[in-house]
Formats: sequence, C-alpha cells, structure tokens
Amino acid sequence: MLAKGTLYVCATPIGNLGDITLRVLDTLKEADLIAAEDTRHSRKLLQHYQINTPMISYHEHNEKRKSVELVEKLKSGQSIALISDAGLPGISDPGAEVINLCRSENVPVDVLPGANAALTALVLSGMPADHFSFHGFLPAAAGARKRSLESLANLSQTQIFYEAPHRLLA
Repeated sequence: MLAKGTLYVCATPIGNLGDITLRVLDTLKEADLIAAEDTRHSRKLLQHYQINTPMISYHEHNEKRKSVELVEKLKSGQSIALISDAGLPGISDPGAEVINLCRSENVPVDVLPGANAALTALVLSGMPADHFSFHGFLPAAAGARKRSLESLANLSQTQIFYEAPHRLLA
C-alpha cells in the first residue's frame, strides 16, 4: 500500500523490459498518477505490464512548471510515481527539480532502486570500480566539450560519461 502524498522515484529498464523490479511494478499500478519523461515511450512499458494508471508528461522543457503542479497534487494526498525513459530519474534525466521542491516543502520522497546505465556499463567494462567519477552528458558544443574533457584528463579514477549515439564520433 502506497503512502498518500508521497513522490515515488522509480527506476525503469534501460533496455530489457524484464529488468524492472516488482516493487516498481506495484508502485506504478497503485499510484494515483505517473509523471513520465515521454508518455509515448513509457506507454510501451505500461502496456507490457497491463498498467492503466493515468500518466502526465514531465520532461526537461516543462520540469519547472510541472514540478509545482506535482507538489500541489502530492500535498492534496495523491501518490505520484516519477519515471524517466530509462534508468533513474534525477540522474541525467528530469527529476531533480521536483525532488528538491518536495524536500523544501516537506513532501515525502521515496526512491525505488533499479536499473542504472552508468553502473551497469561500469561493471560490464571491467574497469576499476572502487573509485570512479560520473560526469553525465558532455557539452554539445565542440569547444566546451574539449575544455570539459581537458579539465578531467588528469583524474586517476575511472570516469563515466553519457553520450548520445549520434555524437559519439565527435
């Protein structure tokens, strides 16, 4: 049973739909509302598991405005599940804004662990995982990207970056 007025930050699969936790599935079924990064993308996951919870969009272009709306819904007693397209909201995906607003408004937040692309890739790589740095996405502009990489070049631990497939060669 979900706690009313709680934001549930739910990790979603990063490829294989079977890589979702039972707790996340239960939460998605029981929540009053699902805030999804891309409702079209998330609909595939929800249909696969026959989840009919209402969904609204929550993405980088509406994050500030929707965060206020979501917190008001939470304060009125609704339970809301927050999901991104893949992985854990708030890690290089929308989510930090509403989580911070919940914290400042004393609205409960619960994080349901699961798939994480950075950690999955790190373990698969075989590179040292005892000390590592996560940097998220590099700047899109070539000059800024180069400066960013140069500033990190002397770090001795494994470094993890996210990058879009179409920008890998650059």
